[in-house]
Amino acid sequence: MTGAFAGERAVVIGYGISGRAAAAALLDHGAEVLVSEAKSLAELISEGEGTDPSDAGGVEVRTGGHRPEDLDGATLVVVSPGVPEAAPVIEWARDRRLPVWSELEVGARLCRVPYVAVTGTNGKTTTVELLASMMRAGGMDAAACGNVGFPFSAAVGGDFDALAVEASSFQLRFSERLHPRVSVLLNLAPDHLDWHPSFEAYAEAKAHVYACQGQGDVHVGNRDDAEAAKRSREAPCEVHWFGSGRPAGAGAGVVDGRVVARTGAGDVDMGLPAAGDSRALLLDAAAATAAGIAFGLPASAVRSTLAEFSRLPHRGGLVAEVGSVKFLDDSKATNPHAVLAALEGLSDVVLIAGGLAKGVDLSPLAAGASSISSVVAIGEAAPGVVAAFQGLRPVRRAGSIEEAVRVAFAQAVPRGTVLLAPACASQDMFRDYRERGDRFAAAARMLVGTPGDASRGSEDSRMGQGGADA
Repeated sequence: MTGAFAGERAVVIGYGISGRAAAAALLDHGAEVLVSEAKSLAELISEGEGTDPSDAGGVEVRTGGHRPEDLDGATLVVVSPGVPEAAPVIEWARDRRLPVWSELEVGARLCRVPYVAVTGTNGKTTTVELLASMMRAGGMDAAACGNVGFPFSAAVGGDFDALAVEASSFQLRFSERLHPRVSVLLNLAPDHLDWHPSFEAYAEAKAHVYACQGQGDVHVGNRDDAEAAKRSREAPCEVHWFGSGRPAGAGAGVVDGRVVARTGAGDVDMGLPAAGDSRALLLDAAAATAAGIAFGLPASAVRSTLAEFSRLPHRGGLVAEVGSVKFLDDSKATNPHAVLAALEGLSDVVLIAGGLAKGVDLSPLAAGASSISSVVAIGEAAPGVVAAFQGLRPVRRAGSIEEAVRVAFAQAVPRGTVLLAPACASQDMFRDYRERGDRFAAAARMLVGTPGDASRGSEDSRMGQGGADA
């Protein structure tokens, strides 16, 4: 125990993965900790997110809703990502002039090893996993952490040489001392506008990733993304770039489907990610390459990582092939920007989209219509999906992901693609995007061997299949 938080009375809002990690780190470093959780104890236990408060290891846990008295005697508040900035409990903290931190901030105050922090609207997890692999290939004991399911505040307690940290806008909004050696802003598009009051506020939160950087640090920006590049140019440190084409200076680019890095030895071909050559994946690989080189990793470590990298689940991978129809699971595509990236290079796509729109306008989906033959709309945002494609492509609705798979398969053309890329969050129908993707894949595999398997996609087989017109 270092006693970094000795004398503090910390109130942690939310007892999910992030909240539990923050509570444990605060307690281990000398703080008195109380947890305030909106769910009931029974809900926590049934969802596997908590245990009896008597087993919380010295942390007091209050369930069943946040109350003003939970903040009595507090010296700081740590808020979990699922708690929006406008929540009353945060207003109560501000009224009492209490510091409000994210779990990321707890980790930043405890971290004693160099790290890379990655943020952006899409591609964060892929880039972070690539970076952690590059670090390990370079001989370092390293881990991917942060918003990937291994909290930063837990990772800093491990015996690592370096860390690759995924930082969400929720976490960055309440960070003050995050100081990565290298930061990355992958891209910016409207997202999470049910949490942030505006796109500008969302973008401002993302910019916190480089706020504490200075001389000797590097920020990596995306020269292809005007919104992101505008913020990256404001970084108070050296800026390297990634994007399409040869590097214009320090950084990396994508040339003829391969990643090329600018090093002291000139432009070096780093190869092609083994998982595929989609533009989105190539740009993530270029971003990771630029960040890895800036971090000081050898080119050999970068090259070997790209050669061995496997695509992460629920990010556009092939999960079934029924007859000549391919089923791709991009359940992690939770905003229109990600869907348009997923559609690049595809044609004759039946798109399955919908869910919780998070306050985001779905009309930009129409820009992908040239790759799409028809659409199946699901979830609360189904009307928004219908509106986005009105007059452009036929749209049918489905009441479940299983029905959506059947309807989509019935409309697929030979050698076409059924793509799950929802443009929305999943919690209206599923536990998370993983469950949504898993159920999509299972439903697709159930079609193998059904009547019409080999010929499905022909005009005759598409007639009279289920699903009401939107």
